[in-house]
Amino acid sequence: MSMFKRLRDVTMSNINSLIDKAEDPIKMTDQYIRDMHEDLEDAEKAVAAQIAIEKKFKQLYEEQEALVNKRTLQAQTAAKAQNVDLARRALEEKNAAEVKMNEYKVNYDQNKAAADNLRGKLEEMRKQLTLMKNKRETLVARYNAAKAQTEINKAMTGFSTDSAANGLKRMEDKMMHMEAQAEASNELASNEKSLDDEFASLNKDQAVDDELAALMKEFGKQE
Repeated sequence: MSMFKRLRDVTMSNINSLIDKAEDPIKMTDQYIRDMHEDLEDAEKAVAAQIAIEKKFKQLYEEQEALVNKRTLQAQTAAKAQNVDLARRALEEKNAAEVKMNEYKVNYDQNKAAADNLRGKLEEMRKQLTLMKNKRETLVARYNAAKAQTEINKAMTGFSTDSAANGLKRMEDKMMHMEAQAEASNELASNEKSLDDEFASLNKDQAVDDELAALMKEFGKQE
């Protein structure tokens, strides 16, 4: 894996689609965060190495620049003293230092540009990692809400209002049937008389008949 592959492959623009395809989005998000941490550490090392190269060429360039300035002043001093040989030697070293200085300047500029580019990518990786961490809590909430909704939907699938209503109607019909049976049982119980009750009723009716016959007989004589 290249150093910045994670930055290219995992961005906030496509992370949602990647997570949606995952079996466990939260675990996948945590794995991406761990991977990005590792990539960030590798990138930081690479940037540090590039900065070290940049600084090295800067140092070499500045050393040769200082030498050029020094030999230039020395050549001028020797020329004022009419010391041709010394002035020549100073100029020769100045020219050689200028060649090296220019080479180091080119290398310094190139490595500085590369280091600046890596610094920008490193900063982008840090931003992506921060965004990922901040978004994780939102993803957790969304995942839990979706999971709860799925569980509710599963429960609702097995729950039929029609079947429940039909079941309740059957229970009501059964209760009405039981109540009707109880009422009929009470009526039968009230209509059924014991043997003693029958004789008591018979004696009661006979007493009324006897009393009525006596009255009729008494008033019949008076006429």
